[in-house]
Amino acid sequence: MDLNKIKERLNQVSEGKKGYSSEKIDYTTLYWKPRKKGTYQIRFVPSKINADDPFQEVMMHYGFTKFPILALTNWGEKDPITEMAKKLYKSEDTEDWELAKKIRPKARYFAPIIVRGEEDKGVRLYEFGANVLKSLLSIAAKPDYGDFTDVVEGFDFDLEATPSENGIGFKHNLIPSRKNSQLSHDATLVEKWLEEQPILLDIRKKYTYDELKEVFQAWVDPENDSDDDDLSSDEKEGEDVDNVPFEKPYKLAKKPSKKDEFDAMFEED
Repeated sequence: MDLNKIKERLNQVSEGKKGYSSEKIDYTTLYWKPRKKGTYQIRFVPSKINADDPFQEVMMHYGFTKFPILALTNWGEKDPITEMAKKLYKSEDTEDWELAKKIRPKARYFAPIIVRGEEDKGVRLYEFGANVLKSLLSIAAKPDYGDFTDVVEGFDFDLEATPSENGIGFKHNLIPSRKNSQLSHDATLVEKWLEEQPILLDIRKKYTYDELKEVFQAWVDPENDSDDDDLSSDEKEGEDVDNVPFEKPYKLAKKPSKKDEFDAMFEED
């Protein structure tokens, strides 16, 4: 791989791609995060996936298309972009290491919540980063607080949303309530919320290995990219990510315009 022109691409902005045509879904019924500055009251709900741990870690690819892509490693499968990052980390070239950092998948976290005042929308997935996760785990570890997801003795959080310094998304400051409260006084509603929860890996598009290779090739060689393809409707309508700017594209000096040349990049040394 010839990476001599990587730095020339640092200030270029990815334009993303058009999406597949499919039935439009209202993703505000599946995901939630603050859309404007203010204070919101939320309640974490025991996860249908794992009642002992409501926080689901999901690996995402950023910057290859306008919206994030789920890494295939979330399903325990080989992922071509992750494989390329690992290959670059084995290099003795520091530029290879820098590129590996850019293309490796990033962790995001999701938890089922109810937004107070919007209970009619049911359980939605709240997306956040590592700093919010650390804050929540720290609160959960304190004996004075305990299990804040408990449907009877848990408690709500005030989420203060303020614009981030980089102008992308909002900072989230979570303040636990001083009083315990029930998730709801309606037992039937509680049962429904525990059962009817969106499952992220089921509702987001899962790319195949070959599709991810095509996405990566288009990112490596944007001049040969077409206007068709690669975002599913959920990625067009889905949540953008707080405080995670889109990565900028890079182009190899020698463009792998032929499929066999590009496939050779993935061959084992």
